[in-house]
Amino acid sequence: MNKVQIDYYSDLLCVWAYIGHARTCELQRQFPNQLKWVWNYLPVFGDVPNKLQNQWQNRGGPAAYADHVKKVAADFDHVKLNKACWTTVMPVSSAPAHLWLAAARLAEQAGELPAKSEENLAWALRKAFFEQAIDIAKQTQLIDVSNSIGIDSNAMLDRVTDGTAYAVLCQGMLKARDSNIRISPTYVFNNNRQQLTGNVGYRIIEANVKELLEQPQKQQSWC
Repeated sequence: MNKVQIDYYSDLLCVWAYIGHARTCELQRQFPNQLKWVWNYLPVFGDVPNKLQNQWQNRGGPAAYADHVKKVAADFDHVKLNKACWTTVMPVSSAPAHLWLAAARLAEQAGELPAKSEENLAWALRKAFFEQAIDIAKQTQLIDVSNSIGIDSNAMLDRVTDGTAYAVLCQGMLKARDSNIRISPTYVFNNNRQQLTGNVGYRIIEANVKELLEQPQKQQSWC
């Protein structure tokens, strides 16, 4: 069976990736055995204080950004936003959570965690921040969220302690840099020939998947 690989790049603190999670779930439902997902993490919010200072200082600062996120989320009925999110709770960086997911990947590959642990944990952490206003930059909170969904945090801590999770996280960052991917979320198809970035509608993503599934040997055709 032909499979389409989707390299998915996102930042856990990105509201557009939070909103777009429903699209990845729908793709998995519609093409249950035909997609190979590779999860990658962008440091869009790697340095939150400087990001907000540089990009929002002339637009009202952190309070204006919090209001922006609130307005964005209000347009989508399928997501919830805690009023403390980006107001009283503002993680300093998405990097600790991304490192935690890199550790989960390694533990999953070693058979120490169940299949899809990385994917399920990523969604749990997004929900923890946006819906519950949990500061996912703090390791204690990362451990608590993991344990709350039945994922053994000790397996991740081992990978953080021995440094291997850092290597995996850096691999993904270098991969994004080499592909010039800077926007969260970004879907990459067809060996980096096709990219869909930002708030792209589901039907557009689905059309790309169908085209690749139906004509895997005809990608150089004009049609």
